Amino acid sequence: MPDLNPPQIPSRRRFVGVAAATIAVASLSQLVFAEASQTITEVSHPKGGDKNAIRELHVRVPESQLVDLRRRINATRWPERETVTDASQGVQLATMQKLARYWATDYDWRKVEARLNALPQFVTEIDGLDIHFIHVRSKHPNALPIIVTHGWPGSIIEQLKIIDPLTNPTAHGGSASDAFDVVIPSLPGYGFSGKPSTTGWDPARIARAWVLLMERLGYTRYVAQGGDWGNAVTEQMALLTPPGMLGIHTNMPATVPDNVAKALKFGDPAPAGLSPDEKHAFDQLDFFYKHGLGYAQEMANRPQTLYGIEDSPIGLAAWMLDHDASSEALIARVFDGQSEGLSRDDVLDNVTLYWLTNTGISSARLYWENKLQFFAPKHVTIPVAVSVFPDELYAAPRSWAERAYPKLIHYNRLPEGGHFAAWEQPQAFTEELRASFRSLR
Repeated sequence: MPDLNPPQIPSRRRFVGVAAATIAVASLSQLVFAEASQTITEVSHPKGGDKNAIRELHVRVPESQLVDLRRRINATRWPERETVTDASQGVQLATMQKLARYWATDYDWRKVEARLNALPQFVTEIDGLDIHFIHVRSKHPNALPIIVTHGWPGSIIEQLKIIDPLTNPTAHGGSASDAFDVVIPSLPGYGFSGKPSTTGWDPARIARAWVLLMERLGYTRYVAQGGDWGNAVTEQMALLTPPGMLGIHTNMPATVPDNVAKALKFGDPAPAGLSPDEKHAFDQLDFFYKHGLGYAQEMANRPQTLYGIEDSPIGLAAWMLDHDASSEALIARVFDGQSEGLSRDDVLDNVTLYWLTNTGISSARLYWENKLQFFAPKHVTIPVAVSVFPDELYAAPRSWAERAYPKLIHYNRLPEGGHFAAWEQPQAFTEELRASFRSLR
């Protein structure tokens, strides 16, 4: 995620490592998750083999997969405690042991499974790959369609809390004129989407797939939102300037000027003349590059080497928790029993989805595929809205946002929230989307 420089499907197709479940498909097709020594998805297509078919999806993980998960957690071989009193060496042993204890005993995957199955979920083939997505239409007329894209180590779990406030605003403090139709896809190699078996699925290709998805759903005008990889994909969509795309919103914008990026790359002091907001953003990025970039570098260079996160649920969880210092500290507090924007179940819903779908490595390959400078401006010319959460990797200053986005239609600095803004601060996030796009309706 951060700056790193370093056909038609046959009638039956297999994906090893997708969560086993029964998938009921209304009259279009049927997907069956078979319980076996390996979890295998088999897809049978409707008559005529229409590769553009949109098939309903229903998740049901075999109990044997959950029993195996708990067995593996309980069999974890633990390292010794870190030799420091803080998290400077990584996720602390005490945090991971508290997480493991809850995961193996009290955590209930069936609850999030039920939440997912209560939503309209679908799969469709785009560019030779099955793409999974949630699609909820508002009951209000003239709702504005929006496609929302997650990042790493996120998933569709990140956006579950914002679906009802966006589609049903009158029940959440908004007006009918604020309504959205919501589309939330799983990135290729993530969750219930297919895993690319060839190279080339970078943010630009995903952006083209998302444009086609919105066309296939019948939307002739829409907006898009993203943070992390979701921002990279959303900005690439904007660069395609599809006729129906009205504007975008980002909570992790690409605004870093060249002179700032150069100083960060070579470990130089901040350029002279920065405003207080700009200097604060520089310091945040400098800290992240020096103390938090290791996971991204490994996944960008050698994603296939990460076998441990496919074999050990605790290894996977620790790898996912150690994304950025603020998020890791928040999660540590959660497992210490404090009340935060995220709960223990929130955290484990996301990790468990990665585990059951066996997507630790397939999701990591997006870093290897990406050739973009993540935080460099991309010269987006359509309307852009920016929401700045203080504990994001960096708080983009208004001055940088205005230079990066010549059609900046909304800019706001929020008092609270971090990298997983929709997940952690759903009310504020929802209000930001309403405000951001009112002028485009």
